[in-house]
Parts: sequence; C-alpha cells; structure tokens
Amino acid sequence: MDTEPKYTDEEWGILVGLPQSVLIAASQAESDGTRRTREEWTAGMATIADARGSSSTLVRSVASDVVERQGDVEEGEEPPVIEFPDRDAGLTDVITRAKTAHEILTAKAEPADAEAYRFWLVTVADAVVAAAKTGGVLGLGGDQVTPAERSFRDNLAAALEV
Repeated sequence: MDTEPKYTDEEWGILVGLPQSVLIAASQAESDGTRRTREEWTAGMATIADARGSSSTLVRSVASDVVERQGDVEEGEEPPVIEFPDRDAGLTDVITRAKTAHEILTAKAEPADAEAYRFWLVTVADAVVAAAKTGGVLGLGGDQVTPAERSFRDNLAAALEV
C-alpha cells in the first residue's frame, strides 16, 4: 500500500485499529442486547467494507486492511462482537486515540485524505448508532439514536475536528 511508508508502524496501527474501535465504542455507547448489537456490528463492518471503494487512497488502504483482518460481511462472514471490559474507560480510550489519529493525519496525510478519513470514522459511528432502536416493546417505541449514542458520536466528531 502506497500510503503506509508515510507512517511508522505504530501510527499505521492506530489508523487501521481506529475504525473497528469506533464501531465497538458506538455499539457500546448504549446497551442494546445481543440481537441489536449484532445488527450494529454488521452495519459498522459493512460501512468499513464499503470504504474500499473510497476515492481516498488512505481510506481505501485502511478499509482493506481492516476487512482483511476481520472478514468481509458482504461475503457472509460474521464479525466477532467485541466488548470493552470497562465501558467508560473504553469509550474514553477511543476518543483519545481519535485525537491521536487527528494529530497523525494533520502532520503526515494529504489534506483531502485526512478529511476523508475523519469523515469516514464519523460515518462508521453514524451507521452503528442508527442500525438498531434501543428500548421499546415488541418493536414499538424506543429511540433510533439515544442521548448516550449521540454523545459518543459528537465527542468523536469533536476529537477529529469534523
């Protein structure tokens, strides 16, 4: 991948690890139950996989790396559902790593690639939090996006300066 030489192994690891970390955090911002969490994960991984067609070389490369490591939901592979051992610490860690990614991108990426990557991460969070309603009974009522999910998404966007 032609974008990797710009970045150290540690920096590339942050950029490649962050999309899935955003997916985990967005799915855990609100406790939804197993079925809804699976829906959120599928939506998040599909959004990541779709980015292999991005016009941004950086986003394409990162998305390809993530799919190669985690499997392709578009080919029927089910991603493993991962949970943070400590939800609050996990959410905070993802926001901190998003700030670090923003600094890496500002220093090393082409401006268009940096903007595309940051926007893509927020798009992943949006897809996850909108994938399943929370609350309600027998499919009636509930919130499409809860205040906790919106808060995570907004904190992520602020960290990335989107």
